[in-house]
Amino acid sequence: MSVPVTSGSPGVDGVRRSLLRTPSPRSRGEGAIRGALFAAAIVSVATTLAIIGSLLVETIAFFGDVRWSDFLFGTKWTPLLRADQQSFGVLPLVWGTVYLSLIALAVAVPLGLLAAIYLSEYAPPRVRKVVKPVLETLAGVPTIVFGYFALTFFTPEILRGLGFGVNQFNALSAGIVMGFLVLPTIASVAEDAMSAVPQSLREGAFGMGATKLQVSTRVVFPAALSGVVAALILGASRAIGETVIVLIAGGQTANLSLNPEESYQSMAAFIAATSRGDIPTGSIEFETIFVVGFTLFVLTLALNLVSIRLVNRFRQVYE
Repeated sequence: MSVPVTSGSPGVDGVRRSLLRTPSPRSRGEGAIRGALFAAAIVSVATTLAIIGSLLVETIAFFGDVRWSDFLFGTKWTPLLRADQQSFGVLPLVWGTVYLSLIALAVAVPLGLLAAIYLSEYAPPRVRKVVKPVLETLAGVPTIVFGYFALTFFTPEILRGLGFGVNQFNALSAGIVMGFLVLPTIASVAEDAMSAVPQSLREGAFGMGATKLQVSTRVVFPAALSGVVAALILGASRAIGETVIVLIAGGQTANLSLNPEESYQSMAAFIAATSRGDIPTGSIEFETIFVVGFTLFVLTLALNLVSIRLVNRFRQVYE
């Protein structure tokens, strides 16, 4: 039996449109969540822009007193001396940052990748459940503990015990201990990428007669290459930005040499050592903190852009 629709009633289409216009509790909740996520994204973007702006203001003021060519290509960094002895060549700080990071990566990359391969392909489930959390816990140890470990134990007991004529503050100790700090990051991210490789690829390789080592190095590792590259770049960024270990064990000497037994200073360590409150605000010494910070920001940004390009190049998607 049909219900007649009078001229005063909205009709079926009108009722449907009215229902569609009335938001349900679920849609209101999803809208609130969407708004909160958007606000969080805006806060992160605004914070980044504020940081860049604060760095740019002092950087522009710095280059009003110092020529950019002297800053970028100078080989002597002594901004805290008297005015007639000051030099503002940032190359020693950049080299110290890169040199210490290379030493750290020379330790962290092979150990981290070997640990990732073992946990992903060789370790029994019980061993993996124990070893991986312990390895990740190492990344949570405060960096000041690593710094004093390098200064008070690793340098005098290990390096000098092995016959190295290192100074009390040296790049070798700081770099190696920094490698121990970076190692869990590389191992954990690389292991996650290798564990995400479909099991069918392993089974196919085993079916063709491949050994466990061949499957690990020639099938799983290449298939997870994008994730492995991301792990390496993340570890490199962690090493470049490390402050406390270099500040405690690496020394505070801006150095351009290749001798790892000497003292070195990184950009992050210079910022931490100089930002102690005894530098007059608005002085050239105060401005060096921001210009070095901006240089470190540009270096890290370039590294991240390279990492994004490499990850996209080697990315493989499996169904």
